[in-house]
Amino acid sequence: MDRFSALQLFTRIVELGSFTQAASALNIPRATATHAIKELEKKLGARLLDRTTRQVKPTLDGQSFYERSKQILLDLEDAQASLSTHIKNPHGTLRLDLHGAHATLIILPRIGQFRALYPQIDVVISSGDRLVDLVKEGIDCVVRAGHPQDSSLVARKLADMQEIICASPEYLARHGMPVHPRELQAHQGVGFFSRGSSSRYPFTVIVDGQVAEFEASGWLSVNDAECYTSAALAGCGLIQAPRFRLQEHLQAGRLVQVLEKWMCPARPVFALYPFHHQLSPRVRVFIDWACGVYEDRFTPAQAG
Repeated sequence: MDRFSALQLFTRIVELGSFTQAASALNIPRATATHAIKELEKKLGARLLDRTTRQVKPTLDGQSFYERSKQILLDLEDAQASLSTHIKNPHGTLRLDLHGAHATLIILPRIGQFRALYPQIDVVISSGDRLVDLVKEGIDCVVRAGHPQDSSLVARKLADMQEIICASPEYLARHGMPVHPRELQAHQGVGFFSRGSSSRYPFTVIVDGQVAEFEASGWLSVNDAECYTSAALAGCGLIQAPRFRLQEHLQAGRLVQVLEKWMCPARPVFALYPFHHQLSPRVRVFIDWACGVYEDRFTPAQAG
């Protein structure tokens, strides 16, 4: 293994805390990874990693070497990005993580266009609502709704999504149609919460030019977007979500929008990526392409 590949391997082991995961991320046998690190330590005359049955951690020398190695790799990526031919013809594997609806309703229907523009980029997409550690999991870019919470990531806004409040006809037949946002507090709401927190998000509505929050009682809470919609379809209560995710059910009459006279605050959607990937040509061209896709999908005339 050459020196560059050895540095890549070493940094991935430190970031993932595992020989096995690092070898898998780089598509090499674990035995090759073990041998390469032993050879690297032999050449340097220093032990770089402390190995236990559960975890791999850098030694003091290893931590120092990791910081220097990471900077070397970043400088090399910067140098590659500065080459016009590399920018015009980006290549390699682009690893994305997308929330389900953003994958199935927005990105994947047009991913063939991206491939036609950049035929040397292979795309790997993971999907779900869980939080991901971009560095540890080797993810180049994620697309997420809501304001970013991780200040260590670079964020580029893709769009503002219109949100609505709705419920099933069966629920409204039992509980009535709210005619003012303050009535939300007397209704059943399906709770939505983030992993690691049991707090339910309130309903948010613009009243007299100000964003107002309304807590609704409810017996069911979920932390998955598909479950959230399914609960509303089953008559479990009101939900608030981006219109584009619900459009099919609204057109079929399975869900009914309420409080149409009151707007909900737009929900932003961002592309997020690690700071050190900001110069990666494949990340750059994907985000530029995604901006166009989201602009087409969420223009005022098509925001629904």
